Amino acid sequence: MKSFVTLSLLATALAAPTPTLHGRQFDLSSLLSGSSSGSSTSSESSGLSGLASLFPSSGSTASGSTDTSGSASGLSALSSLFPSSSGSTGTTSSTTSNGVTSNSGCKEMTFIFARGTSEMGNMGSVVGPEVASNLQSLTGNKVTVQGVDYPADWAGNMALGTAGGSKMATLVKQALSECPNTKVVLGGYSQGAMVVHNAASQLSAGQIQAAVLFGDPLKMQSVGKLSSSKVKEFCALGDPVCENGANVMAHLSYGSNAKEAAQFLVSAVGSS
Repeated sequence: MKSFVTLSLLATALAAPTPTLHGRQFDLSSLLSGSSSGSSTSSESSGLSGLASLFPSSGSTASGSTDTSGSASGLSALSSLFPSSSGSTGTTSSTTSNGVTSNSGCKEMTFIFARGTSEMGNMGSVVGPEVASNLQSLTGNKVTVQGVDYPADWAGNMALGTAGGSKMATLVKQALSECPNTKVVLGGYSQGAMVVHNAASQLSAGQIQAAVLFGDPLKMQSVGKLSSSKVKEFCALGDPVCENGANVMAHLSYGSNAKEAAQFLVSAVGSS
């Protein structure tokens, strides 16, 4: 049964890879309206078709009703069949983390992460918990971890992470209100990477210190007012979401980048 599901998902996922966005300043209103200024509408939706190919059952069930469960389909099913690598710590964090919303205490860093479409919890399972584990290991548990509670559904992809972006921006402000001296860093995977772009566009300079993005459909866009030296993009070779690839399994490989991502964040904020 697993092999049948896998083959079906892979066949769908490989069907329609698209190029990524190139050289356009992140402008949510124009992207959502589908307007263009000197570029084709296909470039505006680049990466989204790659995302759509990963979720063959999103939108409706066989009976025509909306499928809200997300079970045994799309990215969730693929990631359960092919778990990501452990990120070299030998341990993983929970798929749900609420260090900010539970006001668990002030720490040197605050890591806020947005999961990909259909992933479980608020951290997902492909890469978010692995980065959190590595951050704790590198800093001696000096990191507050918070996942973004947002729908992470297909509609969110088409809206370029709008709902999640507002939620993430609110979490950043809450973290800084509770702990003014904490250094807030962001992370996002797949749709969650678009959430980071969206959140950063709503925040002031200095509110976030660094960001790591995985399989980002908007990888050519800036992350708010962050310097490019404070942003690290991970795009696996062949990933249909962040490049014009045809290897859906590449989009599930980012657990292997967790330690490097954590090291980048620690270095970027000058933490120990």
